[in-house]
Amino acid sequence: MRLLFSLLATLLLAGCAGYTIGPIKPTPMRTVQKICVKNIKNDTLHARVEVPITNAIIKQIQQDGTYEVTDEAHADAILNVKISDIRRRPARSLRGNLLQTREYLLQIRGNFTVTETHGGRVLDSRSVSANTSFYVTGGGREENVNTSTSLLAADSNQDERQALPNAAEEFATRLVSIISEGW
Repeated sequence: MRLLFSLLATLLLAGCAGYTIGPIKPTPMRTVQKICVKNIKNDTLHARVEVPITNAIIKQIQQDGTYEVTDEAHADAILNVKISDIRRRPARSLRGNLLQTREYLLQIRGNFTVTETHGGRVLDSRSVSANTSFYVTGGGREENVNTSTSLLAADSNQDERQALPNAAEEFATRLVSIISEGW
């Protein structure tokens, strides 16, 4: 009876042998505990997007908890990000007028490289893209203004600037998912 009980206990415990507690890092990043996030490089014509995207990445790394964000002197690895494209594309047109857009899709594309602080070996290098959508707000606030007229007076650039933090957060979430989970 003891033999049967010990055999059953061994089999039950052996089923959990592959599980670990805590973060499971990708193989190239297994030695990294602390990471330095450099200010991103912006190769687009959109001005002043570097700081919001860098802040979103740092915030997401801290929220994820896999790595500690620190300065370059104390870091095991350095994260460099380059934004290559920020694009606004029409997603939904106005009913009755296909030339006027009611909803846009904002896409951020970029590349990142994680290198070792000492030695400079590239640990990971990939491209990342993120999307968010936003609606064009009307220019007129009067109740009897028709929708097509209000969309003509709308400022879609202002609406895009207001949607950029959401796209930056999505970009940061995808990037941190890659460096902390491997996908």
